Amino acid sequence: MSTALPEEIVAPPVLENMLSDLRQIIIQRLESYFQQDAAAFDNWLSRTFADQFVKLPFARQLPQLKTPAEYMVLLLALVPHLQPNFFESIMVEHLPGGGDFPEFGGVKGTNHRGILPTGETAQFIIGGTDLTQRLAVQALFEEEHFFYQNDIIWLETVREGEPTMSGRIILAPEWVNTLLKGTDVKPKFSPDFPAKLVQTKMDWNDLVLHPFTAEQIEDIKRWFRYHTVLEADVNLSRKIRQGYRVLFHGPPGTGKTLTAGLMGKEFNKDVYRVDLSQIVSKYIGETEKNLSKIFDRAEHKDWILFFDEADALFGKRTNVQSSHDKYANQEVSFLLQRVEDFGGLLILASNYKANMDEAFLRRFHSIVHFPMPNAQERLRLWQQSLPHSITTHNQLNLSQLADAHELSGASILNIVQFAALKALSRPDQTLYQDDLLLGIRRELRKEDKSA
Repeated sequence: MSTALPEEIVAPPVLENMLSDLRQIIIQRLESYFQQDAAAFDNWLSRTFADQFVKLPFARQLPQLKTPAEYMVLLLALVPHLQPNFFESIMVEHLPGGGDFPEFGGVKGTNHRGILPTGETAQFIIGGTDLTQRLAVQALFEEEHFFYQNDIIWLETVREGEPTMSGRIILAPEWVNTLLKGTDVKPKFSPDFPAKLVQTKMDWNDLVLHPFTAEQIEDIKRWFRYHTVLEADVNLSRKIRQGYRVLFHGPPGTGKTLTAGLMGKEFNKDVYRVDLSQIVSKYIGETEKNLSKIFDRAEHKDWILFFDEADALFGKRTNVQSSHDKYANQEVSFLLQRVEDFGGLLILASNYKANMDEAFLRRFHSIVHFPMPNAQERLRLWQQSLPHSITTHNQLNLSQLADAHELSGASILNIVQFAALKALSRPDQTLYQDDLLLGIRRELRKEDKSA
């Protein structure tokens, strides 16, 4: 029994037709090149395909796709994901004796054994040797084009001194899935993309904040709701910087990451967390390249960026004493520029505001303190954290725990989880005060404190 494909998916027969079209185009370009008759290709292309390029299978996903050249670039980017030997099979027919054909461009990958198309490949297929057409193809990979602005297609960065168009044509992995499967795949954490998606099942009611902290969070929400009005104002838009930059500071476990996650949840934005201490220690010298990828994607996709351990880069600087210090100072300058240019919400988090360089602090729109919860706030956290499916002993005294032990919200959750598991392991499956007290002692030992 056959299963109907979702409308967003391009059906295999349609993909076969698209590959057949591209094959015809490449063959015709090669023949006109070897016959030194460029006009023959242009006449053939307009006669054979006429206006069908504007009626594409990808029109639903990419309504901006308007021209034959854009369509061909998209197909070139997609081909390696569909047919590894696509280009080789064509070249063998027209160069049976083998040999190099630099005009065609293309490179070999590390794992992929077929030809991977480059910008030069697109220039040759679309423009042949006509300089005007080749320059027009180059414009399809520039920052002004919707391919780049929407993080769909770009050229791999090449070594200094080599032609930009010799870079591989890269189709964003998310778009490969969107075009072929109709699904939106989130980028995964890797050395090339050192950021993790922040997600939470909790709601604002689960977050217990000091009233002043909560009011500052409302300021950020107001920016989300109304910033487009200010940015459209004829007078004010010329004077204010785009985006909104915030510093969250306070002890671990006080709600900084959760607040960022809830902000994304409320405004339907993906939140990506970058641990700057990990980037500096693991990827020294690669930081600029890796952060560029994150910023570029964030700008195109309207993400919220959350930089944790911000003092790893933005801490108070000492004199340069090593190559590590030199790299770190370069990375600070680079990151600072990207922070100032970012058009969305950008949050930097630090456990200690005092560790931050004062020159950086002046660049934030808002500095939000997340203090340790007071006794009243701790009581709310205890009350909200207890499981509903486990019986609690009638002599459980949460007020006493809240008054006696200064704990963060994250620590209280750890303690409740420990105590709940201990309760479930007993026949009566009842949670006692002693379970929570034992959990508190264990949690404080982790922090080198005593109960």
